[in-house]
Amino acid sequence: MPSPPSATSVRFLGTGRLPLAAVAVCSALAALAAVALPAALGIAVDQLISEGRIPWSALLLCAGLTVAEVLLDALVALLGGTTTAALTARLRTLLLDRVVRTEPRRGGAVPPGDLTTRLTANAADAAAVPVTAATAVAGVLLPLGGIVGLFLIDPWTGLALLVGAPSFVLLLRTLIRRTADAAADYQREQALIATRLTEALDGAATLRAAHTATREHARITEPLTALAAHGRRTWQIHGSAAGTSAVLLPLLSVLVLAVAGLRLAAGAISVGDLLAVSRYAVLAIGLGSLTGALGAIARGRSAAARLEPLLTLPPVPHLARTLPAEGPGTVELRDIDVVEDGKHLLRGVNFTVPGGTSLAVVGRSGSGKSLVAAVAGRLMDPDGGTVSLDGVPLDTVDPVLLRHEVGYAFARPTLWGETVEDTIAAGAVRPTDTGIRTAARAASADGFIRLLPLGYRTPLDQAPLSGGERQRLGLARAFAHAGRLLILDDATSSLDTVTERQVQQALARYTGRSTRIVVAHRISSAVQADRVLWMDDGEVRAVGRHTDLWADPDYRQVFHYTPAPPTAPPPPTDGPSGRLTGGLTDPGALEAAAAPVPVSANHRPTEDPAQPAPPHQRRRSGPEAP
Repeated sequence: MPSPPSATSVRFLGTGRLPLAAVAVCSALAALAAVALPAALGIAVDQLISEGRIPWSALLLCAGLTVAEVLLDALVALLGGTTTAALTARLRTLLLDRVVRTEPRRGGAVPPGDLTTRLTANAADAAAVPVTAATAVAGVLLPLGGIVGLFLIDPWTGLALLVGAPSFVLLLRTLIRRTADAAADYQREQALIATRLTEALDGAATLRAAHTATREHARITEPLTALAAHGRRTWQIHGSAAGTSAVLLPLLSVLVLAVAGLRLAAGAISVGDLLAVSRYAVLAIGLGSLTGALGAIARGRSAAARLEPLLTLPPVPHLARTLPAEGPGTVELRDIDVVEDGKHLLRGVNFTVPGGTSLAVVGRSGSGKSLVAAVAGRLMDPDGGTVSLDGVPLDTVDPVLLRHEVGYAFARPTLWGETVEDTIAAGAVRPTDTGIRTAARAASADGFIRLLPLGYRTPLDQAPLSGGERQRLGLARAFAHAGRLLILDDATSSLDTVTERQVQQALARYTGRSTRIVVAHRISSAVQADRVLWMDDGEVRAVGRHTDLWADPDYRQVFHYTPAPPTAPPPPTDGPSGRLTGGLTDPGALEAAAAPVPVSANHRPTEDPAQPAPPHQRRRSGPEAP
């Protein structure tokens, strides 16, 4: 059985006290009107029999109680629906706020599919609990009022009803426990299906290329068997409870009426009392109508237990310090440790990036490059050590100012906003239209944007984008919001060589104005950087210039570079002029060989063994830096 939600969940689910109080009051008043109506009917019948005339006052009272009950029930339905919708929206907003405000590694611990299920189905079930509880508490007044009415009319009729009370209480208790267990199991399987479906949608192109769609369909739908079993179990529980109630409650009603008939024959009660007893018996056995509400509350408790880990996600703490107005953007990391599940992902990381310079972070996969980038811009806090920007610890900087001064670009940027222009402008402060277009040109995105149907105002859902184009929009967004620190986490991995070179030239224009930290997988990024941070298994292996580090074979292996075996030079031959060719005596030949080969946008050079390869395609025969 799931544990009950903590005080945090209850407090958040209990927001909107005034509407909930109105629902509870209206429900209670409707219940009181329903309880008073049998007594008024009994009085009207007795007056009609004893006085032989129409008891208009009693009939008007009955009509008033009936109208009041109908109007109050309608008001409960209206207030209950609007309050539940408002609570659902508030709860979903709160959950999203907690996920966004916490560290990415904490928010990302829940798979996207599972998170979607919690934000939709589970949030709706949990948000319905307050209104359901308010109406259920008021609904208890009906059977309690019926029992009290029976005892007031004649104690024997009340005792007859209480004969079956223990079995009915046991039925309700069993229903709540079994429903909660079945609901928790159902929600887990539902989240598993959603997670697998999200994974498949993300890799749809790969599935199509590998012809594994059928196998993936089987993997996604595999939990359906268990899901169906849990669903059937839930309905079997409700069906069993409803069937038992359908047998037990009418028997109790018949028993009460039989006792009331005997008491009428004995002269202990009147005909009006008998009518009131018949109505109160119906109200008393109406306790069975609570089974649906109790089942909904049990499901809501299970849903709230699944939402609790999200509601308790700690937000990243902030203070309100400012940064030096003329700071160059010097970044300093001291004794940085990041630990997850007892394993050090970063250990004792120390380095400084002087303001206005660039640093390439390189290393094998899993060495901690992206963690360094996340810590440097405070997308996450380290478990030990300090990070400062221009001498100010990042955890003390005002969050709005920090996001204004630190720009990010990622390998797989998330694009949001209504138009292409909106996705570039998204940030702490919206740049001008000129700034947006300048940033797009710097990221080599202006060309393809202008080819879209509406240019910069093209809706995102009408703009088919390749992986490289998405990266260029992410880079444009980073350039549009470039402050004193710009961090690129593998943000050029999907770009072709020519476009990457253009982006590197754009980055170079930020020299002296912004500090750049680039998580690099290509040699070209390391070559262009002022210094290179070489990460190895969560620790700093070395810091230096690329040309200095290139002498280390382990460093070259980071880029999967393998030197070619040395080969003998070709023998010199006599040229037309009688001079030796093929050697190194002709400076013109050297200059021609070193000259870059022009490459057009629509032409890819082919290999020609008779021609010297371009510098970026040559296979190096030694450890010289590229």
